[in-house]
Amino acid sequence: MKPHKQIKDWGMGLTAPLIIAGPCSAETPEQIGQICKEMKEANVVPHLFRAGIWKPRTRPGSFEGVGEEGLKWMEIVRHHLNIPITVEVGNASHAELALKHKVDVLWIGARTTVNPFAVQEIAEVLRGVDIPVMIKNPMNPDLELWMGALERMYAVGIDKLAAIHRGFSDEYDKRYRNKPNWSMPIHLKREWTGMEVINDPSHIVGRRDGLLEVAQSAMNFGLDGLMIETHHDPDKAWSDAKQQVTPARLKEMISSVDFKTPLENMKPDEKLQDLRRAVDHMDDQLLDILQERFAAIDQIGAHKREHHLTVFQSDRWKEVMESRTRKGVAKHLSEKFMKELLYCIHEESVKRQEKQLREAEPIKK
Repeated sequence: MKPHKQIKDWGMGLTAPLIIAGPCSAETPEQIGQICKEMKEANVVPHLFRAGIWKPRTRPGSFEGVGEEGLKWMEIVRHHLNIPITVEVGNASHAELALKHKVDVLWIGARTTVNPFAVQEIAEVLRGVDIPVMIKNPMNPDLELWMGALERMYAVGIDKLAAIHRGFSDEYDKRYRNKPNWSMPIHLKREWTGMEVINDPSHIVGRRDGLLEVAQSAMNFGLDGLMIETHHDPDKAWSDAKQQVTPARLKEMISSVDFKTPLENMKPDEKLQDLRRAVDHMDDQLLDILQERFAAIDQIGAHKREHHLTVFQSDRWKEVMESRTRKGVAKHLSEKFMKELLYCIHEESVKRQEKQLREAEPIKK
């Protein structure tokens, strides 16, 4: 993968960690003006000002944005704050209108990222245009779709790129609006060296409390900035009222976050190198133990085959899950982690035993 132009190379005076802030939706010119005023008063002017012009809603009847008229209001931001603006584009016509109104940076939302046809149509509009594009992760944890959307932009000459991590749908996780699944942005940065990933705690948490915790986690994991929805009167916002903060609260959050220096940008000291070597050694030990464990599982499978026993035995599985989970929790490992780990090991064990049974079955003619 060829290196893209990083945030600092976008020619706008931007640096990482990048701070993007502004309302979920542009509602009125007065609203935009008031947010800018309070940002200046709070001394918390972001690097980029965001506002939703078109809002993809799950069901019709909700506020779906003011449309092109709102693009004219973004000049208020340039006048008061003298910073670049960014808006979401969901289709080719949105992209054309955003270019017409000289929007500085575009972003593609999660609902659009899932549709390669829509992403490609936007890419064709942007072919040959020198404009930065940020792409949010798809609704579900699909790294290929996320990577594919970025690649489609790169293929038409858009090399000023960044990704936005806004979490993933998970109906079983009640803590978050969208589960962060931190491994996904980390995998993206590993697959596309140098790709900056901006964290969007507003959409991950879905409410004001918890934003700071997620923002700090993003910095701890080495992400490259934050996109935080900001409104002068959040409770009266026309969309996503629960997750927006005031400019004053934005200032408090930014002041409270410990922005880390990415490890790739610093020379690790000897202590860190020693710790890493220790982790590498322990990983090797874990792999050796797993190898021994599955060798024992293979023997169990052979015994079951010989004595015509079923692969899955529910009582044994229940006992293993409960006892191992208790032991793990006693060693300060989370219950959720223990159950997910044991489930993965059990799935692999069942597959190995099933394979033995299949290979032992006579071929029917």
